[in-house]
Amino acid sequence: MKAFAELYTELDASTSTLHKVDALERYLRRAAPADAAWAVYVLAGGKPRQAVPSRLMREAAQEAAGLPDWLFEESYQAVGDLAETIAHLLPEAPADEDVGLSTWMGERLPSLRSLAPEETRATLRRWWAGLDWNGRFVLSKLITGGFRVGVSRLLVLRAIARVSGIDETLLAQRMIGWTDARAAPDAARFLALLAPVDPSAPADPALAGRPYPFFLAHPLQADPATLGAPADWLVEWKWDGIRAQLVLRAGGCWLWSRGEELVTERFPEIERAGRALAAEADPGHAGLVLDGEVLAWDAAAQRPLPFAALQKRVTRKTLTAAVLRESPTAFVAYDLLERDGEDWRGRPQAERRVALEAIVARAAVPGLMVSPRVQAADWPALAALRESSRERGVEGFMLKRSSAAYGIGRTKAEGGGDWWKWKIEPFTVDAVLVYAQRGHGRRASLYTDYTFAVWDRPADPDDPDDPADPAGLRPRALLPFAKAYSGLTDEEIRRVDAVIRRTTVEKFGPVRSVTPTLVFELGFEGIARSPRHKSGIAVRFPRMLRWRTDKPVTEADSIDALRAMLSDASGMLDLGDAGSPGP
Repeated sequence: MKAFAELYTELDASTSTLHKVDALERYLRRAAPADAAWAVYVLAGGKPRQAVPSRLMREAAQEAAGLPDWLFEESYQAVGDLAETIAHLLPEAPADEDVGLSTWMGERLPSLRSLAPEETRATLRRWWAGLDWNGRFVLSKLITGGFRVGVSRLLVLRAIARVSGIDETLLAQRMIGWTDARAAPDAARFLALLAPVDPSAPADPALAGRPYPFFLAHPLQADPATLGAPADWLVEWKWDGIRAQLVLRAGGCWLWSRGEELVTERFPEIERAGRALAAEADPGHAGLVLDGEVLAWDAAAQRPLPFAALQKRVTRKTLTAAVLRESPTAFVAYDLLERDGEDWRGRPQAERRVALEAIVARAAVPGLMVSPRVQAADWPALAALRESSRERGVEGFMLKRSSAAYGIGRTKAEGGGDWWKWKIEPFTVDAVLVYAQRGHGRRASLYTDYTFAVWDRPADPDDPDDPADPAGLRPRALLPFAKAYSGLTDEEIRRVDAVIRRTTVEKFGPVRSVTPTLVFELGFEGIARSPRHKSGIAVRFPRMLRWRTDKPVTEADSIDALRAMLSDASGMLDLGDAGSPGP
C-alpha cells in the first residue's frame, strides 16, 4: 500500500502529463504483478464496491481520535472530504505495515462486509494504525468506493506501453473489460496484458467476446460548411440510447457498452437477434462485430421509445416479464468493425457502410436494423432537418467522413476530425440555487455541487413581487428539480462559494441550504416525467451555462416552463423518414 499511496500522492500533486506517465511507469516496473493489476484497475476507472458504510467509518475514526461527534462534524465541514478528514484527525502511529495493494483489494476489504459493526470499527482502527497519512487517506478512499485521481485511461495506457513495448492500439483492445467488477484483476491478467505479440499462438478462448476500443466523436462548434461538401460525409441521426458493440464470434454473442460493461443479459432480445444474424451472415463463426446503439423500441410502430423506457432495463436488478414487455429494445447498427474474422476498422467508412447495409438487409433479423442515412442538397438543408430532431426523438446529427478509418477514442486526423456530433441546442431554463455541497479533490474546500429550483407557478403579471397566488392562498414556493456542478470557471466558483457561506440558512450534514439570491441559466439534453421526484420532472445531463447576475430571483422560470418542454421532447423518429434530398 505504501508504494501505491506514494503514487497517488505524486499523481494528485502534478498537472504535468509527462510527469504523471513517468510516475505510472516507475510504479508499474517496481510493483508485483498482482499489485500492478489492481492499480491499473482503479486508475483506469474501475469502481470498487463500497466495503463499509460511511457512518461506520466515521464512528471508527471518532473512536480512534477520541473526538466528540460535534468536533468531528465541524472538522468534516471544514475539510469537505471524509477520507481526508479521517487522515488528518487520526493520531500518529508507527505506520510499520506494508501489505500489497492486491491483498487489500482482494482479501482485506471484501472481508469487512461479513463483520459485525463493532468488529468492523475495531478492524478499521487497527488498519489505520499501521499506515502513514498517505496510506490512511488512500485506504479510506478505496473503502468508500470514492477513489478518484487526475489520471485518464489514456495515460495509464501510455505507461503500460512504455513498460511492455507493445503498441497502444493493441493494448487498448486488450484492456477492454479490464474495469468490469465481475472479473477481479490478478497477476495472470496483468502479465497477459504485457505479453509480447505471438502471431503463431492459438487464440485465447476467454478473449473471444472482447470488443474493439470505441471510436468517439468531437462536438461540432463551427459552421459545418468548414468541413467541405456534404457529399464527402455520411450523415446519420444521433441516437439517444446506449452506445454498444455486438460481438459475434466462436458461436457466442456478447453485447458491450461503451463503458466496457458486458450487458448481454440485460437485453435478451438483442442477444437473440445477434445469434440469428450470426447464423445467417457468419455461419462459420469466424467473427462479426457491429458498432451501434441500443434503443428502447416500439416494434409495431417502428419507432424509438423515450430514453426513460431504456433506463428501466439498466436500473432494474431483475428483468421481469412486465419490464421486458413495457420496455422492449432493439439494436441500431451504424458501423462494421469485423467481418469473417477480419478487422475492417482500417477500411474507409463508405466501404464499411455498404457492407453493413448488405449484411443486415440479407439477414432481415427482427430487432436489428441499420441507422438510416440522412441526405440533403447542402448544409443549410441539413440544418433545417436538424431542427426537427426533438420531434424525432434524436439529439441531432452524426457526421462521419466517408474516407475515414475507424479510430480509437476521440482522435483527430491531420485535416480535422473524422467523426463529429452536430447536436441541437440544449433545453434551457433560468433556475435558482437553493442547496450547495462541497466538491471533491482540489475543490473539496469549495461549494461546487448545487441544487437548483424553479417556482411552483408563474408570477402574477400584475404584481412583480408576487407574494401570493392570485387567490391569495399562499406565496409562491421554489421547487427543486436538478443538480449540477459543471459549467463555471474557477473564479466564478470562488465567488459563488463566498455567497453560499454568507447566505447559509441551515446545514444538513455536508449540504447547506441558502437564502435564494443566485440565478443561473441551466442547459440539459433531455427532460421526462418522473413520479420519483417532487417536481414530477427529471432532466438529463444538467449543466450551468451562465450565471444570470442580471436577473433577480423573482424572474426565474416556473415549473410551467419545464412542463411545456415535455411536449417538445416526446417525439419519436420513424426509420422510414430519414429526410429527403433538398430542392
